[in-house]
Amino acid sequence: MKITFLGTGTSQGVPMIGCNCKVCESKDPKDQRLRSSIYVEWDHFSLVVDTGPDFRQQMLREGIKSLDAVLFTHEHTDHVAGLDDIRAFNYFQKKPMDLFASDHTAADLKTRFGYAFGDYPGAPSIRLHEIHGGAFELGGNRVQPISVMHRDLQVYGFRFGDFTYITDANFISPEAEKLIRGSHTIVLNALRREKHYSHFNLEEAVEWIERLNPQKGYFTHVSHQLGLTEEINQELPDTIELAYDGLSISF
Repeated sequence: MKITFLGTGTSQGVPMIGCNCKVCESKDPKDQRLRSSIYVEWDHFSLVVDTGPDFRQQMLREGIKSLDAVLFTHEHTDHVAGLDDIRAFNYFQKKPMDLFASDHTAADLKTRFGYAFGDYPGAPSIRLHEIHGGAFELGGNRVQPISVMHRDLQVYGFRFGDFTYITDANFISPEAEKLIRGSHTIVLNALRREKHYSHFNLEEAVEWIERLNPQKGYFTHVSHQLGLTEEINQELPDTIELAYDGLSISF
């Protein structure tokens, strides 16, 4: 399995429009963050988790030519807005794209991208599958959805083998914790230092990684408010670091 971080930024990305803070003006490529998403290559099957506004740019940057499925964490704009650009994969692969989402995310997609569910020429060709919490198979591999809370919105994280990816969360239930435990690598959101009403802050994210005790932890959905990547990494335990756009890890 190979995981590529397509984007590791929060809803406004980094740099943020109009901001002249030290992070937004940093020349370090690791401080330049598109909206959060990952690309998973797993036994000749490929998928992305979320298609944010930067989806097209991310596909081009990484040279991705093949995509079999899209999994959605939830329906917020920074996680779904690039869905229309799956049309390129429809054209070259000559088949619909399989989408997997919760019932409320599926309902939002049908409203937001209504033309894709009708008979509009040139619209994305999709097959929408609802997730209801149980594990399912993709390409012969087991995918375990993990239900977490983003304030009052239910969001799905996903476990692929020994890799768990959770973004946009500020509450993990005991039931979800059981599904995560035993993961070799865990990715969590860590928005900023200050406490936030719907995301883990840095302190909370560190506490969760230490509690879950994986061999490696990464943080994503990072805002410019958190600080410079290299400075934050120096503060973190040896087994934890900030993910960055373009980072690839293999199992």
